[in-house]
Amino acid sequence: MFDRRPILLIIGFLLSILALGMLIPALVDFMYGNPDWLVFLISSALTLFIGVLLILSSRSGQLKFSLRQAFLMTTASWIVLPGFAALPFVLADPNMGYTDAFFEAMSGITTTGSTVMTGLDLMPPGILLWRGLLQWLGGIGIIIMALTVLPMLRVGGMQMFRVEAFEAQEKVVPRAASLASWLAGIYVGLTLAWAVMLAVFGGLPALDATVHAMTTIATGGYSTKDASVGHFRSAVVDWIIVAGMIVGSIPFLLYFQTVRGRPLALIRDTQVQWFVGTVVVGVAAVTWWLWQDGGMSPLEALRYAAFNTTSVMTGTGYATADYWQWGGVVGGAPVAVLFCLMFVGGCAGSTSCGIKVFRFQILGAMAAIQLRRLLQPNGVFIPYYNKKPIQEGVAEAVMAFFFMYALSVAFLTILLGLTGLDHVTALSGAATAISNVGPGLGDVIGPAGNFATLPDTAKWLLAGGMLLGRLELFTVLVLFVPRFWRD
Repeated sequence: MFDRRPILLIIGFLLSILALGMLIPALVDFMYGNPDWLVFLISSALTLFIGVLLILSSRSGQLKFSLRQAFLMTTASWIVLPGFAALPFVLADPNMGYTDAFFEAMSGITTTGSTVMTGLDLMPPGILLWRGLLQWLGGIGIIIMALTVLPMLRVGGMQMFRVEAFEAQEKVVPRAASLASWLAGIYVGLTLAWAVMLAVFGGLPALDATVHAMTTIATGGYSTKDASVGHFRSAVVDWIIVAGMIVGSIPFLLYFQTVRGRPLALIRDTQVQWFVGTVVVGVAAVTWWLWQDGGMSPLEALRYAAFNTTSVMTGTGYATADYWQWGGVVGGAPVAVLFCLMFVGGCAGSTSCGIKVFRFQILGAMAAIQLRRLLQPNGVFIPYYNKKPIQEGVAEAVMAFFFMYALSVAFLTILLGLTGLDHVTALSGAATAISNVGPGLGDVIGPAGNFATLPDTAKWLLAGGMLLGRLELFTVLVLFVPRFWRD
């Protein structure tokens, strides 16, 4: 019989953590004299009550965790958490319905960065901090999930990144807890470092520096300003955040190895090399176009190209310019580059999203093998990744992931088109949702736009797309297979 107690127990613990997180913006609002502190307090009390209730009702007996339960727990957690995280938005803003609140919360926890909120410059500090905190919690959540759940579920080739300390054996639980605490410590340390840099060198106020540090390392993109980072008009701020977005897109396990005395691991990792190389090439191409055809000076072109290209590729979603308008200036070439990089994403085991660089590496290795077999039909060739033979089944999983990724974007585009959206908005909206990027293309949901004007049906569809992309597609899709629910 399918035992749901372990699932409810984990969700209960996660809701309790979320409830404690709500107390932080409550305290900030109280210190600023804003009455919304009561909103967070009520939301926290309700969330904690449900969380504790689930924990107490699921602790009886010996609990075992199966593969089916892991799939269901992962998806259910990422649906329930934004469901409760939306409460402060609804209670604080009488004009915000639950659809908009859930969209904002899902976008936050999945570190997508799409928003339906306007007037951020005048928002209470608690709400601004809550948005940043949601993305920050989602960032650390996806790092742990990428090292624990996804390799175990063998989703899209993620089994390559299985860590011994997270194997499902009793003897390694202390080691797993130690690794998780190290990763969390590194995550917190990087966030504090970027908050200090933004405040000291960038001159940002404490709240702005804190929120932007959290959403930069989490590659989330929620800002405290309607004009995003472009509001500050500071080259120093831009470059600090560019560095932070790149840092957040590199596997955190490599940071752990660096801290433990293996600094060359970060340099020698081919995924990191490909990621940095792709960023450099993309930035160089966009810089060239903005300089030659866009009328910008070389340094200005480099600054805007570096920030917006890195933001789109890493899925952060910040903007310092309306790059949709670059298409009219330079023939659409930069927009085409950004649209393609949107699908790439960062590295596996980071806070970034998208298809991930390692999958392109594996696909490239398999394509090279096929070309060599055409020339030498009787030859024996072995594909390699990071100087090691690719494990059996990984290549097939990666190719299946690419197929389902394209199919999911196409299907979501069709559904969004049925809600009345134009083809540019529908396609870029589907792509940004599943790639967890944030702003799309066009005048409606572009970097200068907002998702608030979309119909409610489209917002629910996009929220589903965010969930699908964040959980690597198959984690969610397997729940729709009838056999999954049979005992």
